[in-house]
Amino acid sequence: MSEAFDLIVIGAGPGGYVCAIRAAQLGLKVACVESRETLGCTCLNIGCIPSKALLHSSENFHAASATFKDHGVLIEGVKLDLARMQARKAEVVSANVKGVEFLFKKNAITWLKGTGRIAGPGQVEVAGTRYGAKSIVIATGSESVPLPGVTVDEKTIVTSTGGLALDRVPGHLVVIGGGYIGLELGSVWRRLGAEVTVIEFLDRLVPTMDAEVAKAFQRILGKQGLKFRLSTKVTAARSGNDGVSLTIEPAKGGAAEELKADVVLLAIGRRAFTAGLGLAEAGVALDARGRVQTDGRYATSIAGIYAIGDAIEGPMLAHKAEDEGVALAEILAGQAGHVNYGAIPGVVYTWPEVASVGRTEEELKAAGIAFTVGKFPFTANGRARAMGDTDGFVKILADSTTDRVLGAHIIGPDAGTLIAELVTAMEFGASAEDVARICHAHPSLSEAVKEAALAAEGRAIHI
Repeated sequence: MSEAFDLIVIGAGPGGYVCAIRAAQLGLKVACVESRETLGCTCLNIGCIPSKALLHSSENFHAASATFKDHGVLIEGVKLDLARMQARKAEVVSANVKGVEFLFKKNAITWLKGTGRIAGPGQVEVAGTRYGAKSIVIATGSESVPLPGVTVDEKTIVTSTGGLALDRVPGHLVVIGGGYIGLELGSVWRRLGAEVTVIEFLDRLVPTMDAEVAKAFQRILGKQGLKFRLSTKVTAARSGNDGVSLTIEPAKGGAAEELKADVVLLAIGRRAFTAGLGLAEAGVALDARGRVQTDGRYATSIAGIYAIGDAIEGPMLAHKAEDEGVALAEILAGQAGHVNYGAIPGVVYTWPEVASVGRTEEELKAAGIAFTVGKFPFTANGRARAMGDTDGFVKILADSTTDRVLGAHIIGPDAGTLIAELVTAMEFGASAEDVARICHAHPSLSEAVKEAALAAEGRAIHI
């Protein structure tokens, strides 16, 4: 056996690399296994970071060609240089992954390059070499969920990986799946000129989010030109020289029809990536969905083996994985690591953005919890008017008895930033009144949060 470590983390995504760094800060001798040529796994290389780069670039293109004139900025002959846009995306990715590599060197973390496999108790094999470890963390992330009858080639039928790397704007992009990934990438290509049709099996978009927000979201995206086929399923896809022919039919049964597309984006969700890790041989238990089973302290069924992030139960979000990585590292170092799963935000980075934390109205009603609702529209916010971004609203749900904030939902400009205040409020057990009594700068978008909190008590000022 080669070198031994206190901790070996398998996977260098947001959960894995953060776990490794925090453990090293706490004095552990750490190694991290990663098979890619660069660190950062899906998120930094082919997920969160490149998608946000394209989202921002496409927003700039749309503004220059469509909305700057409303501000008195006239630009003639706006043209799209997609090759440069994609090159910039690559530059952003490169800067981020090199940053993680720098942090590994700074914290004396050993990068074990290759595919990792648990070879026995306290042993990880990488590229034919075995390494010892007191503790092993599975942080292997997730992969795109396949759909029977739809064969991905990453050219005309693509996952998010291929959807981020198209070298020309498709005439017609069909997105299968009305969740975060599909709507973000659909928005990118719609802004750049594609006709976009979103097919969703359920009768609404973003099914985990508040229903009122989802309804408003669909209406706003529809105004931007996206088309929707809800309660619809795809049963087959055939690629040819003239694009892709999809067979679709009503989700609850009915006549099938054909839908033509230049490119099809398959985005029906993600699943835990656990194949090839030797988990069955090691005796590590998985649940019915193929996720690693863990207890409240991230321990698996086998002593000394732990798991975090997309590989275990919970929302598949990079920041959730990061917090779990920190918590686990602290637990392994003898501290009291903790994650509050009731205060993890989710954000869809379209424009306007959609952000959510805590419970929805539907969840509170199902649980029989009495609550009050405070809402404030961005049409009544001075800063939003000045920006020309007045679509959407802030919605706060508070306990009817204690006034404690139970959930918050925002659709509007910079919602992903605005939600942080309400995440903090929930983390500290604040009431809607607590939020309402905080002095918010004027004029700012955050005043809409204050007004929504006031509205929960029926005393909003500006509506």
